[in-house]
Amino acid sequence: MKTDTPPSAILFDLDGTLIDTAPDFIRCLNMLRQQHKLEPLPAETIRRSVSNGARAMIRVGFGLEPEHPDYQEKHTAFLDLYEAGVAIETTLFEGMDELLLDLEGRSIPWGIVTNKPARFAIPLIEALGLAERCATLICPDHVTQRKPHPEPMFLACREIGAEPKRAIYVGDHERDIEAGRNAGMRTIAVRYGYIEQPESVDLWHADIIVDTVSDLAKLLQ
Repeated sequence: MKTDTPPSAILFDLDGTLIDTAPDFIRCLNMLRQQHKLEPLPAETIRRSVSNGARAMIRVGFGLEPEHPDYQEKHTAFLDLYEAGVAIETTLFEGMDELLLDLEGRSIPWGIVTNKPARFAIPLIEALGLAERCATLICPDHVTQRKPHPEPMFLACREIGAEPKRAIYVGDHERDIEAGRNAGMRTIAVRYGYIEQPESVDLWHADIIVDTVSDLAKLLQ
């Protein structure tokens, strides 16, 4: 991945890649279970499904799919709980701030491309002090097609003024790697993210796989 010229931009997925949102997902889902007189689930049971969003949370927490008559009520209640506290326990992954500071010090722009709706993503990055630092934040609200379609990737590059073929996309889900590849970007899969089957990462066809934020930082230096 190392080249003579620096990348035009580093783009990150949000949940499970740039920031550790799992603690607030765990808190909200177990709070909702408590409201329904159910015992809390183990944190790890919830954590590995966080990158699949609220639908996965309702599946894990209540065993319900969207066609079930009780699904929508629980889905809405979960999102309301989450919106009320998107950054109570959420933090950057350990070592990520130093990685971002290094990119900023070398004038390499970085941004976020996420499938997380703007109603959650914008207040979250504001609460973490990232809004003024990231060069772009692309949510499903900003495009007609979400990842793995390349449209969000191309929009992020346009907003930054970066060439997609010289940009790098970093993610913790197969759709992230597919989206980056579809846009002609180099891709890095992070095994430290919210992955249901860690061994499956080897099948995503990422250009590089890293196990830790420290490994990612060394790779991008």
